[in-house]
Amino acid sequence: MIIILITIISILAITGLAWVARKFMPFRICPICVGVAGTWLWMLAGRLAGLDFDVSMLAILVGGSVTGIGDQLEKHLPGGRSPLLWKTLFLPTGFVAAYGLVVPHWSVLAMAIVALLLLTAAFFVPRSQPEQNSAVVEKLKQDMKKCC
Repeated sequence: MIIILITIISILAITGLAWVARKFMPFRICPICVGVAGTWLWMLAGRLAGLDFDVSMLAILVGGSVTGIGDQLEKHLPGGRSPLLWKTLFLPTGFVAAYGLVVPHWSVLAMAIVALLLLTAAFFVPRSQPEQNSAVVEKLKQDMKKCC
């Protein structure tokens, strides 16, 4: 029960600091996102340093960050890309990465990060557009005009 209290206090404190800091930042930040991420970062560091505590709260926070990242990236998907397909692929892969981070299982984390990078590239790298006024298209147009 104490881990819940510590987590809530940490999220609120870091969120408050981020809220004050964002007034001086040249870019927008989400204070609650910073509060959650800051909390799981110090929890993860403590775990890796050998502190023994229930990691279920750490896993919940990292999972929440995965969902938030997926949602924020969805808002920037190029036209013609499926938001449902994006989330369907991104979230489970992100949860695998979160598992690899929390457990820790570095090879699982590394494979999931590679998969996330490939997935992000597949959805966000612009597709090459075929040249609309290519010589072949123009020739076909001319041939069709002569047809009848």
